[in-house]
Amino acid sequence: MTAFHRSSIGRNLLAARMLIVLLLLCAASAILTGGQFARIDNLVNVARQVSFEGLIAFGMTLVIVTGGIDLSVGSLVALTGVVAALVMQRCSGMSPTLAIAMGLACGIATGALIGGSSGAIIARFSIPPFLVTLAVMLMARGMAFILCDGQPVYELPASLMTLGRGFILEGMLGSLLPVPVAVLVVAYAFFAILLGRTVFGRGVIAVGSNEEASRLAGIPVGRTKVFVYLITGALCGLAGVLHVGKLMAADPKVGEMWELNVIAAVVVGGTSLFGGRGTMAGTLVGALIIGVLNNSLNLLHVEHFWQKVVLGAVILAASLVDALLRKLESQ
Repeated sequence: MTAFHRSSIGRNLLAARMLIVLLLLCAASAILTGGQFARIDNLVNVARQVSFEGLIAFGMTLVIVTGGIDLSVGSLVALTGVVAALVMQRCSGMSPTLAIAMGLACGIATGALIGGSSGAIIARFSIPPFLVTLAVMLMARGMAFILCDGQPVYELPASLMTLGRGFILEGMLGSLLPVPVAVLVVAYAFFAILLGRTVFGRGVIAVGSNEEASRLAGIPVGRTKVFVYLITGALCGLAGVLHVGKLMAADPKVGEMWELNVIAAVVVGGTSLFGGRGTMAGTLVGALIIGVLNNSLNLLHVEHFWQKVVLGAVILAASLVDALLRKLESQ
């Protein structure tokens, strides 16, 4: 290791590098947009937008730390949202709360089932995750359109709006904590502990670092892979239902290209695409960076295709930083 890596200051700077980038990006956005970015209502909107993809990014972190990838997350959001909405319609004779609970449970279960199936295929047949999840992406999107005949699903319980647009303790906090953001915070705390302080989390990191050594050490490699994809699918289901609550409709076109933003958030947050390294704190910061960047570009009226160029450049830069850090750590 270099002297820079051996010093505590160097390690702290490396750990906090993306947080510093986020703060600088926020300051630049506030200046360039003439203060529009810094308005409370806009910051709340950014947090709400980040919460949907941020939830999925926690699961994607586990997947990428094991050395995998999941391209199906955007399609799963659409499919699970449609499933949940159709279940709510079928349960229209029940109380709204019970109908929403049934829809939420079915949406999460659908995502978990499909995600777990992807993981099982990857683990059992050693097929590259890219190919398996690409196939699942196409099938899930197609099923979303088939289930609702290509039309958005409306006529949902009015109280569902609370999940997507409501606030926690609205009167006391001045409507500053949207429900999806509260869910994101709780999920962050759970997955930060899961990855950093549990046997399962250590197994995830070990599998990504050296799969064969992990197998010889008695770590259930196949089961670990199944669980990380299952968790990601379940989070897609949760995000899908929250998003249905925001739109008050289930649209089979929802979630297109979400996988890029989710993967970008994970990579920008410092998780290595080679596996074996990553933190939930970094992923949360990465998701905020992507959210702030998208919001700022919209406020600056940057054309949509230029926004894709910027996002691609951010992913490439994060990948180059990751490669550089791996090179420095090997010295």
